[in-house]
Amino acid sequence: METPEGSRRRVMVRRHLAARGIRDQRVLSAMGLVPREEFVPADMAESAYDDGPLLIGWGQTISQPYIVALAVEALSIGRDDLVLDVGTGSGYAAAVMSQLASRVVSVERIPALAAAAARRLGRLGYDNVEVVCGDGSIGWPESAPYDAVCVSAAGPGVPSQLIDQLSEGGRLVMPTEGPTGQVLISGIRRRDEFERREIAAVRFVPLLGAGGYDPPAGWDGF
Repeated sequence: METPEGSRRRVMVRRHLAARGIRDQRVLSAMGLVPREEFVPADMAESAYDDGPLLIGWGQTISQPYIVALAVEALSIGRDDLVLDVGTGSGYAAAVMSQLASRVVSVERIPALAAAAARRLGRLGYDNVEVVCGDGSIGWPESAPYDAVCVSAAGPGVPSQLIDQLSEGGRLVMPTEGPTGQVLISGIRRRDEFERREIAAVRFVPLLGAGGYDPPAGWDGF
């Protein structure tokens, strides 16, 4: 028998994703499998399947379901792919991508969030996700090259370190600052070139670190 959460998840997939243009059936299936209520604070569980971002602490958010699906669809993740997820947050996007990829390495710069996400993903059985704590704005070279890179924070541009860690033909999706605001871009590495295109206007927290913006004074994350 379907649970109330399962019913709300199914409605989310139909109403907020498929009806708005998400076509990749593997992405829709992954979004329909991951229990988003497990990745938000307990007092926000009732809002887990609303199509909007939710605060998760430390000034960070879990992105709205549509934006997660849009970014993941643009990555064209294959079953044998190694994915780099920059900005673990609560671990939701990593969990979604883990349903599509062979392995996901997820980097979070805030130790408390990284530890909580690792425990959560382990408890829920997402065994092909590795959470590491570090400056994700410069990637995670230890496991490179990656077939796909997903960045969940907006930078002034695409950090060269992330492009360098892409395999030949590797894809990257991230929000960057444009002339009129943030825009989600996707790109493909082809030898020494990085071909990019704009996907949609978005609003994300800033990408902090050596490949993004300087952390504010008093920052006590990584």
